[in-house]
Amino acid sequence: MLWAIDIGNTQTNVGVHDGNQWVVSWRHETYAARTEDEIAGMLLPLAELVGLKFSDCRVAVFASVVPPVDTNWQRFCEKYLGVAARFLRNGAQVGMQVTYDPPHAVGADRIANALGALARFEPPIVVVDFGTATTFDCVDATGAYAGGAIMPGIVVSLDSLVGRTAKLPAVALDAPERAVGRNTVESLQSGVVLGYADAIDGLARRIKSELGESTTILATGGLGRIFVDLCEMIDEYDPVLTLEGLRLAADQLA
Repeated sequence: MLWAIDIGNTQTNVGVHDGNQWVVSWRHETYAARTEDEIAGMLLPLAELVGLKFSDCRVAVFASVVPPVDTNWQRFCEKYLGVAARFLRNGAQVGMQVTYDPPHAVGADRIANALGALARFEPPIVVVDFGTATTFDCVDATGAYAGGAIMPGIVVSLDSLVGRTAKLPAVALDAPERAVGRNTVESLQSGVVLGYADAIDGLARRIKSELGESTTILATGGLGRIFVDLCEMIDEYDPVLTLEGLRLAADQLA
């Protein structure tokens, strides 16, 4: 079994691959103070629910943008999985050219996204990753990681709006039936959800005009499922794209 762990600022995504397919994936809050024993206590019941054993793990591979949590995950791997953690840090580890300035500033999750996308599609490719921030990862026609764009994530945007206003309530991230809201909830959902979808489309359209009309645009990340049907520019949603990139990188990180 291969365990792939994508540690983001808000959530951590853990996936288990049996050599043929992704058996399961779990999401939980990223929490820097969680010890290796607490990680085990959280994951063991989830593993048992689907018949997995920690001892079946052969490889554990990570992408992390939260360095303070890395040590405890390393300890968890050694103590409970019985393997050494492998960390994807940069494109050079996996033979990917990075033309970003500086190259080491590209997050490991963004390299994993590019790897996962290249395994499925011919470049140029754009991966729109919906997380704490919404990132656009651009792979040019040569297969190089060319850069991208970073937007505030939709939850961050909504929390900021609600937190700074006295009368606006928190709302579900559902698309309203119409753009003209007939009440406060519909008005918020129109502005936040439909407005965000149009912002994604607008930026994707600009990027595609620079990379070429043959560009494939993929979505991933926990919130990506909300927007795949709202955004005209998104061709496909792949919820495990980052994990798949980590799986592909694992052997080169040994």
